[in-house]
Amino acid sequence: MFAIVGAAGNVGYSTSLALREAGVPVRAILRDKAKAARLREIGCEIVLADVQDSGALAKSIADVDAVQIILPVPLQAKDPGGEMQRAIGSIAVALERARPRRVLAISDYGAHVANDIGMPTMFRTFEERLGRLNAHKMFLRSAEHMQNWERVIPVAIASGNLPSFHDPVDMVFPTISAPDLGQIAANLLLRPDIGRELEVIHAEGPCRYSASDVATALSQLSGRAVRAHAVPRPQWKETFERSMPASLAGLLIKFYDACNKGSLVDIEPNNGEVRYGTTELIDALRPLPPPQ
Repeated sequence: MFAIVGAAGNVGYSTSLALREAGVPVRAILRDKAKAARLREIGCEIVLADVQDSGALAKSIADVDAVQIILPVPLQAKDPGGEMQRAIGSIAVALERARPRRVLAISDYGAHVANDIGMPTMFRTFEERLGRLNAHKMFLRSAEHMQNWERVIPVAIASGNLPSFHDPVDMVFPTISAPDLGQIAANLLLRPDIGRELEVIHAEGPCRYSASDVATALSQLSGRAVRAHAVPRPQWKETFERSMPASLAGLLIKFYDACNKGSLVDIEPNNGEVRYGTTELIDALRPLPPPQ
């Protein structure tokens, strides 16, 4: 039995689907029963549990062979950073109680960096805490998701301007389609045990892209001219805090500062294999929402 915590999300659903297509049983663990329908349709067992409830989470994974864990980013919480810290502790306690043989944790590019670089540092804490588990651990570090551009696509196409915190806009960076990440995770879960207590694997798309590449793809998809422009650094805090709590804005500001320095939010040197998705940027953006 494979348990997928956070199975309703893009990555979790993709992993669940790939495992079901491989003919193995999947227990889909999610918080909102309203999102269970498509998981039930592919033959998953449905269990409701919140990552903040270590007791319920431990029960949901008590008898499984392998668990995939995704640390959720609670966008609607008053203090997303604090919520993530509490979730890390709750997840670790649940895994210690349930004692699955294998744990695959979705992590982040840059989780190896010792300095505080925002969101990747949160995943460094996640890795360090789960590293104490008595289990075969796989830390699957993900590049930035292509789907993260979704929230700005309508305004970019309508206005012709794509705002970017990647600066300069022609600087390429690692990125991956979220469903590709789920497929890579499923392949790792299905792989025979190689006898190592800890593995670090990085996942990114078939090639690296820039914000200008995103604008070009949107131009091709919409038939309208779109150009990328870098949001000036002094405007970041105000821009982020229009749509999110200050603690999350702070994590993202540090993250983009690290991205723009180059080489920090990247593959850890001399540690871990790299797996590549197959979805090109334009194909990942194709189903995202058009302007209203």
